[in-house]
Amino acid sequence: MQVLLIGGGGREHALAWKLAQSPQVAKIFVVPGNPGIAQIEECECIDLSLSDLEKVADFAEENSVDLTVVGPEASLVVGIADVFKRRCLPIFGPTAAAAEIEGSKAFSKNLMDKYDIPTAFFKVCEDVETAKAYIEEKGAPIVIKADGLAAGKGVIVAMTMEEALAAVDDIMGDQKFGVAGARVVIEEFMEGEEASLLAFTDGKTIVPMIASQDHKRANDNDEGPNTGGMGTYAPAPVLTEALKLQAVETVLKPTIEAMAAEGRPYSGCLYAGLMIKDNVIKVVEFNCRFGDPETQVVLPLLKTDLASIMLACATETLEDVEIEWNDGAAVCVVMASGGYPGEFTTGYPITGLDDANALENTVVFHAGTKQGEDAIVTAGGRVLGVTAFGSDIKQAKDRAYKAVEKIDFKDAHYRNDIAWRALKR
Repeated sequence: MQVLLIGGGGREHALAWKLAQSPQVAKIFVVPGNPGIAQIEECECIDLSLSDLEKVADFAEENSVDLTVVGPEASLVVGIADVFKRRCLPIFGPTAAAAEIEGSKAFSKNLMDKYDIPTAFFKVCEDVETAKAYIEEKGAPIVIKADGLAAGKGVIVAMTMEEALAAVDDIMGDQKFGVAGARVVIEEFMEGEEASLLAFTDGKTIVPMIASQDHKRANDNDEGPNTGGMGTYAPAPVLTEALKLQAVETVLKPTIEAMAAEGRPYSGCLYAGLMIKDNVIKVVEFNCRFGDPETQVVLPLLKTDLASIMLACATETLEDVEIEWNDGAAVCVVMASGGYPGEFTTGYPITGLDDANALENTVVFHAGTKQGEDAIVTAGGRVLGVTAFGSDIKQAKDRAYKAVEKIDFKDAHYRNDIAWRALKR
């Protein structure tokens, strides 16, 4: 099997690493890929613009690609799956209409409201005055979200009225996130513990993955600004088997049915961000793709051949695949550029990558790196996802931090308390 993988971050490195383990997969073309992916024997990084989707489909046809896998939400929202499906090219990922579940938070919240999928109370606001009036009516704490895609940074959890009103000015007035903030969703501040539940689906059958937990705040003790994710672990004990079953029955299945009813059949990976309190589950958000850095801890625990699962999702035959998981746990620690998610400098050489990768049950996923003249250098906010597996969370965490200690680049920043909630339990 020949696979085309779209994307070049830590999630895509994890996908490439897992797909390369499949006995069916002979070759993986990756657009654009990264230096970590380039080191995988089966992978070839391709310099191809993702702005011309027809040319990407041409490449798939010319290179006899059997399956295309899409990592980033941006490509899905602009319709890469539509182009491939129109040309009868198997692709793992939802159409543009289905990807709107992430592309528009207003669409997502209205869908949940219409189909009684549990979530926080909310209001979609089209202008600054309406948004501020609603905040003054509801008070703080409250959550302000840019409607469109903002690379995981368009959510402000405001603990005071001043913060909330300033967030509206930032998003809608100053257009901090560009057109993504043309309208906002203002919603209830939900208390509890979060978990991420990803699922494989072909539009009919839905199979949940192992639950994981992301650490969004930049600093230890869940302090500092929201980021794209500073680390993850799986499994997340907060989502017990009983609660996972509840999530499938009250969230995942109704959402897939709702999307079909709306004429937007959904296939690929559906990501549900859940808030859990007193054994009650509410949806924080939906994403139309694998999470980053959740993928880095979920896929190492997958026993079944990933390529077989993805092809089944693309061809509506998921019910024929039995999906199994390995025992144990995985922990990912994100090493970021100093200053992230604010301003940061890139281009710093990274040392110790080979030493870290040589450690037992450890793999370093590249998220924001590039090949410099003499060394791999930093090229983004989140630079590396240092991931380790073990028999339990503690062993996986200890291994991950042992690997982190081997790696160095100027102004490297990472949290020291990844998986603290699981260990506290």
